[in-house]
This record gives sequence, C-alpha cells and structure tokens, in this order.
Amino acid sequence: MSDAVEQRPLFPLGTVLMPNGPIMLRIFEPRYLDMVTRCMREDTGFVVTLIKQGSETGKAAFHDIGTLAKIVDWHQYDDGVLGITALGQQRVHIVSSDRQADGLNVGEVEIVPDDPALPLPEEYAYLVRLLEQLIEQLGEQYAKVDVNYGDAGWVGARLAEILPMPNEHKQTCLEIREPLSRLEVVAAAVKEMTRREN
Repeated sequence: MSDAVEQRPLFPLGTVLMPNGPIMLRIFEPRYLDMVTRCMREDTGFVVTLIKQGSETGKAAFHDIGTLAKIVDWHQYDDGVLGITALGQQRVHIVSSDRQADGLNVGEVEIVPDDPALPLPEEYAYLVRLLEQLIEQLGEQYAKVDVNYGDAGWVGARLAEILPMPNEHKQTCLEIREPLSRLEVVAAAVKEMTRREN
C-alpha cells in the first residue's frame, strides 16, 4: 500500500469498476450532483465501491477496496438528468469513511499499487478474441478506453467487468493483485457460461 492517505468522495454502487474500465452513470441525487460539480471543477476523482448491504439511494455498507474514477465526459439527458462517463484509475483501499450531513460518503483512501505489466500468455489468446467481439458490441461505452490486448492484467480486468458474473465475483477480480490469477478466474467463468449454453 502507499503511505499517502487522501480524502475522496465515495460512490457506493451495485456494480464494480475496474482500473482502466468505463462506467456510465445517471446523476440525479443532490449529494452526487454536488460531488460531480466539485470533481469537475477541481479535476479530481471519486471512489466507486461495491455495496455489500443497503441501496444506492440510501445508506449502504460497502467493500473497502474500490476504484478511483475520473470523469471524462458528461451530457444532459432529455429528462434533465445529468449523465457522466468516468474511467477507472487506480484501485484504492478505504481506510475509514464517514457520512456527511448531505448523505455523501467520504473516505480516507490509500492507493493500491497497479498490477505488474505482464504479456498475455498464448493459452489465453481465445479470451482476446472474445473480448474484441464484446468491446465491438458495446461500442460507445468503450470509445474512450485505450485498448491493450497484449497485457494480461488489462484483458482480465475488461472481461471481469463485461462478463455476466455475480458482483461478488467481480469484486474478487478487482481485489486480485496477480494478473494471471485474475485470468484464471475469468477463464473459468467463460468455460462455465459456455457449458451452460451447450
């Protein structure tokens, strides 16, 4: 872990954001509208963390490993709701958290070191072909994501966020610090999905 502890707003969600991955959100609660305004004005990020218990609109207990998110685009929907696109940056460990009077959670967070860069083993080449198809289908959502199909960590993270796995499994993939171990998890998920379809 890094020695530097920073305070960041927390955004507990029913989804997992991986480093370098995209997330598209509709923002309508005042606490999050204020948070987004502040993040854009100060060019800072917020932490996406998976809810363990509770709801996105009320109080929630959440995991202590999340991902720092940076807003890269925004637009107004026809109904007046603010839409943002953010990209995952580094994983963080939420050391402590507090709920403000307006309902916004804030936390003291430490940056978790990035995965080591590791070439994708040839035995997982089939996962790259699958991922290329999935990203092509998702289109706009991945328009701002820099692709790196040769990196084991990048491929594993993208499959972990895209595949229809339970959120707790996605959280496990987020917390895994070794790219090949994450690839093993997603490869097993792909194998199981293929088995169910046949």
